[in-house]
Amino acid sequence: MPQLGAANVLHVDMDAFFAAAEVLRRPELAGRPVIVGGTGDRGVVAAASYEARRFGVHSAMPTRRARSLCSGGVFLPADHDYYRELSSRIMELFDRFTPLVESLSLDEAFLDVTGARRLFGAPAEIARRIRAELARAEGLTCSVGVAPNKLLAKLASEQAKPQVASGGVRPGRGVVVVEPSEAVAFLHRLPVRSLPGVGPATLRRLRDLGAGTVGELAALPTDALVDAFGTAHGHRLAELAGAHDPRPVVAWRAPKSLSSEVTFPRDVSDRAALQAEVVRQADALASRLRKAGCTAGTIVLKLRFGDFRTVTRSRTLPRATAHAPYMARAARNLLEGLDVDAGVRLLGLGAGTLSVGGGEQLTLEEATGGPAAALDEALDELRARFGPEVIAPAGARSQAPPEEPERAR
Repeated sequence: MPQLGAANVLHVDMDAFFAAAEVLRRPELAGRPVIVGGTGDRGVVAAASYEARRFGVHSAMPTRRARSLCSGGVFLPADHDYYRELSSRIMELFDRFTPLVESLSLDEAFLDVTGARRLFGAPAEIARRIRAELARAEGLTCSVGVAPNKLLAKLASEQAKPQVASGGVRPGRGVVVVEPSEAVAFLHRLPVRSLPGVGPATLRRLRDLGAGTVGELAALPTDALVDAFGTAHGHRLAELAGAHDPRPVVAWRAPKSLSSEVTFPRDVSDRAALQAEVVRQADALASRLRKAGCTAGTIVLKLRFGDFRTVTRSRTLPRATAHAPYMARAARNLLEGLDVDAGVRLLGLGAGTLSVGGGEQLTLEEATGGPAAALDEALDELRARFGPEVIAPAGARSQAPPEEPERAR
């Protein structure tokens, strides 16, 4: 096993973030089972408080199933603008301790505190200070793993989480530290499903090989893993079982893609309504692209029908863009080539092949401040001042309002 460095990597994970955020602005919900996500029969749970998890409710579960498990739960629609605002303040708090903050999502991040020890103390002390500052400034709790690398830090933060038991919710440890000398013992006692990349199929095959824990996986010859899973996956499993994770904490990484999708309350076969939804999503994606300083080179359309059959179509754009009408035109053309008579359950739009920072190839008109650039600038300014719903494209008037909020990936 490669020599592990000092335990300078933190993984900070907010506790039931969306649900906790809702309780923050509705204190009367404290201690109650709160379930956030689509509130209709076709919705999907985005987050569940620990009180709701006692009933078996978890994220990605259909709302209908969650209601059957937890009939007394408080079901709330997701408010992503609110969560993003909170997340922005949380990430700013992390930045006060170290510039090396790698945000993974709205509610979790890796921090490298190697250079922060002199100012703020040992990594475990920094973790405790972060928890205290979040509780004081935002009224939220988090769990922190401290370890020599990202793999171990993330696994440690999971061990620090609150625990759901038959008698109620037990507070977690809050901070779990894995020192280099303890890393192998800590890792090897965990079930193999704890490792990233071990899904149901890999789990079944590992069990066939007699590996139920990471320690049992580590005892298997690498050649046997390569034979079972292929060269790349086999070597990766061997590395993970040996506590090896060379990935550095990267302060910022450009997104590879952005996407959104909606599930309709009823299957939609009206092409005009679907076209309107395409326009709405293109406008939202374009706004997010400009905010991220990116342009898109491809557009991807995803349709899921009532029988759960899913089709995707993609198109390479003539030039990279973050201008909504161009993106909408490409997506509408993709939709025109699909038969929607069977009824569409879900519609999604994605922007791929992203370029960062000035990568958009502008026409002469746009480069000199033409209508497209002026329109984008005006839209962004209005939304920044008055909120994202202040204005929408005329073509986005849909007769089929979405059940689910946009989901970023």
